[in-house]
Amino acid sequence: MTPCEGIEPRTTVDLEQLNACLDQSSAEEVVDWAARTFGDGLVLSTSFGIQSAAMLHLVTSVVPRIPVVWVDTGYLPPETYRFADELSRRLDLNLHVAQADLSPARMEALYGRPWELESYDKMRKVEPMQRALEELNATAWLAGLRADQTQHRSGLPVLGRQGERFKVLPILRWHSRDVHRYLKAHDLPYHPLFEQGYASVGDSHSSRPVQAGDAHERDTRFGGLKEECGLHLDAEEAASLESSQL
Repeated sequence: MTPCEGIEPRTTVDLEQLNACLDQSSAEEVVDWAARTFGDGLVLSTSFGIQSAAMLHLVTSVVPRIPVVWVDTGYLPPETYRFADELSRRLDLNLHVAQADLSPARMEALYGRPWELESYDKMRKVEPMQRALEELNATAWLAGLRADQTQHRSGLPVLGRQGERFKVLPILRWHSRDVHRYLKAHDLPYHPLFEQGYASVGDSHSSRPVQAGDAHERDTRFGGLKEECGLHLDAEEAASLESSQL
């Protein structure tokens, strides 16, 4: 039990008080607080990315049967699908796969190379995620975002709101070295593409290994044109992103 118990996130002042407390809590304590506060309304999202095993293990160690939402765009590397299968079995994940209504084949037949469309992220990522959250009656969403990943994330609080739901970020203050230590301590694997020089991985067409001259791991995503795909932005921010990319 954390010292944050007893404060309900109802007002701006409550959020400020809770964040002051949660900032001083361990990642496990933040997850425990969220589980106590939101109960069955709490879900976890994962990308099965390079370091995802750490967040999946950490959260399910505290809340074993928490619903885990994975957005499968249909364009992930084969290694990601095998990694997801391996971790799902090892950690006994309560996995919920979110997918767009249109299959990749049908979308390509209708639109050509769909990832070149400005609406791609909304159609294949954002809308499936929102539908999954609604189907699970989610009131709060745990995510493995870290402040050192993007400029947008550097300004996020541990506890905030995204749309009508609360967003809880237990490892927000962690760095890559903290994730590495956690993975090693619990004998957990990196994504297989880590060994091929990937620091971040999403869709096959929007990810590449780190190259000389890259200033940040996010330079390896989306052709360096953007840092966020929209999943972790509110509606206004996502609309702004879509209108400014490419």
